[in-house]
Amino acid sequence: MKLWDKGFDNAPEIDAFTVGRDRELDLLLAPYDIEGTLAHITMLREVGLMGEEDFNSLRGALQKLHQEALEGRFTIKGEDVHSEVEARLGPLGKKVHTGRSRNDQVALDIKLFTRARIGRTLEKVSQLFDLLLGRADELKDVLMPGYTHMQVAMPSSFGLWLSAYAESLCDDVVFLRAALEVNGRNPLGSAAGYGSSAPLDRQRTTQLLGMESLAFNSIYAQMGRGRCERMVAFAYACLAETIGKFAADCCLFTSQNFGFIRLPDAYTTGSSIMPQKKNPDVFELVRAHCNILQGIPNDIRLVTGNLPSGYARDMQLLKELYLPLFDRMDSCLDILIFAIPGIEVDRSLMSNPLYRQAFCVEEVNRLVASGVPFRDAYRQVGKAVQDGSFTFSGEIHHSHQGSIGNLCLNKIRERFVSLQS
Repeated sequence: MKLWDKGFDNAPEIDAFTVGRDRELDLLLAPYDIEGTLAHITMLREVGLMGEEDFNSLRGALQKLHQEALEGRFTIKGEDVHSEVEARLGPLGKKVHTGRSRNDQVALDIKLFTRARIGRTLEKVSQLFDLLLGRADELKDVLMPGYTHMQVAMPSSFGLWLSAYAESLCDDVVFLRAALEVNGRNPLGSAAGYGSSAPLDRQRTTQLLGMESLAFNSIYAQMGRGRCERMVAFAYACLAETIGKFAADCCLFTSQNFGFIRLPDAYTTGSSIMPQKKNPDVFELVRAHCNILQGIPNDIRLVTGNLPSGYARDMQLLKELYLPLFDRMDSCLDILIFAIPGIEVDRSLMSNPLYRQAFCVEEVNRLVASGVPFRDAYRQVGKAVQDGSFTFSGEIHHSHQGSIGNLCLNKIRERFVSLQS
């Protein structure tokens, strides 16, 4: 039985096409659909649209279904999660839809799902941040060459490299928390986008669901579908840019041409034909997953960008783009949290003559400190490089904030901690 049944059967081909992957994807939404229904019937009882006895029976049944969903035992045989929950409640299930539409139900389900998943991602980001900053502190005095234009540029350090990504995560948390705020507006009670003549108390369901505020305008509550998902996906795309770039560095730095870092053998894969290969597949796959994640906001925009106001079935396809992105991101974070502690670094890199020219600016600054004008010192060192006579044997003195001699790790941590509140 469909929720919109009017006494006629439609073609099986239409059913198959319009239902799509809802039965599969809605399993992710099941606990949240049930939580929304519990809040809704609580409000219906309080405004006099549901009797106490019916409410108590429905609440008990919904709590059992919720436990099933949490334990992964909930299945969907009907059209979607909404029709399945209603059917599983028996005759009393016919009363839970008063003042609702599947449109505001699914919008709410996705918001509750998103809130839980962003919270989980933020916990993983915090773990990754601690790892990066901890390893940056451990390796702050181990030099490595820095590059611009893929050419040796100036001295860097493993501490500077790792803490760069830790600080980048700070900005990513800003976007994730902004996404949480945008996501935290309750659409329940907007029904199909035009409200209901039933005397609903939308503020009450907002309180019961622990959401920040209402999506007040009922049309906007529906227009927010797709828009909210795109904003959340953009926040995840920003995070994907950070960890994807880190993974790309790791792929480069593990190659024999660089040899800056090494993975334990157990973290690598091999070749079916080349016995010497120890491939950094883990970082290559993180890079690829992150590239996919960075494309999702645009994919969502292409589905919703030319829709008029009001609900359209196009929005159903957002689930296929949106819901899987959380598992994709969390799996990348999990594997990085696993792999980063095992990364070994070459502590003698800068003794390699290949990187001698990284110290050119150090020599320029030494000459400037002795009284030589900068531009004259620049030409003098450039000439030495050109004729092959350049050498450097002095000490490196980097003291300004954010340099290899002053990583400001405490300041970076302070900023990250401040973003958690």
